[in-house]
Amino acid sequence: MAISEDQLRTWSHQGSVQQSAATYQSIKRVLESPQAPYSNRSFKVFLQGSYGNDTNIWADSDVDIVICLSSVYYYDIASLNDDEKARFEANRSPGQYSFQTFKSEVTAWLRENFGNSVLPGKKAIKVPASNSRRETDVLACVQNRDYYAYPASGQSSYHDGICFWTSSGDKIVNYPHQHMGNSTTKNGNTNNRFKPNARVLKNMRNAMIDAGYIGDGVAPSYFIEGMLYNVPDNHFSWTHQQTVEDVLAWLDRCTASDLLCTNERYYLVRDGSNVCWNNQDFSTTLTAMRLYWNSSGR
Repeated sequence: MAISEDQLRTWSHQGSVQQSAATYQSIKRVLESPQAPYSNRSFKVFLQGSYGNDTNIWADSDVDIVICLSSVYYYDIASLNDDEKARFEANRSPGQYSFQTFKSEVTAWLRENFGNSVLPGKKAIKVPASNSRRETDVLACVQNRDYYAYPASGQSSYHDGICFWTSSGDKIVNYPHQHMGNSTTKNGNTNNRFKPNARVLKNMRNAMIDAGYIGDGVAPSYFIEGMLYNVPDNHFSWTHQQTVEDVLAWLDRCTASDLLCTNERYYLVRDGSNVCWNNQDFSTTLTAMRLYWNSSGR
């Protein structure tokens, strides 16, 4: 027995917008303050995550904010040929200001403004909720360039992303602008049905956790959204019931190894990667979704 259309319609609604917007503006003002210790550097502050992509649900508790240093950059030249690599190295000027220094200064400035309960986590700096401000993750990062052409004359070509290091020393490269742009394009191509149905599946995931169909942490929101992104546009119907049924049917038939993340820079499902969904969790999620959707015990 499928979940009722009324329930799915409720699940499709966006979560807290006004409070999240106010939280973003208050944190952004602090990060962009001319008194910040890094204020003489070039950087950008922007949203990422479900609130930034308009796919947040009511259960989402935090706002994800990026502060990206752009006055220096890190790079990957693995895709260049030997001549291009030599040209790049000959032209490269080592930066004098590191990611570690930038993150330390951002952390200290946030603590000065929001108190000693601001703490760096594995990836982001945690700013706790207070009064009307929502809990916030501030990701300090640096521009990353993944070069694929470095000609002798003319402009070089690269994929523009961000990078940061976790507390355990792992470098993570991601592409939030590509994710946001592709998500918006997908939403337009599906007559504004992609983002509401992403919220439906996220709420369905939460209901599955509560009902014991799946463990917490097996299906992160980022990967749920990425899974849906791969479904062809014509499978997004005018009803949520038909859309979920068609989405699950397509995913049941798909080749998991062909699926892409929403940023289209990484595969969605791969083992041993810190930016991909592992095969076991993807399979477990899809099986649980089908069982939950078909269950008559709800």
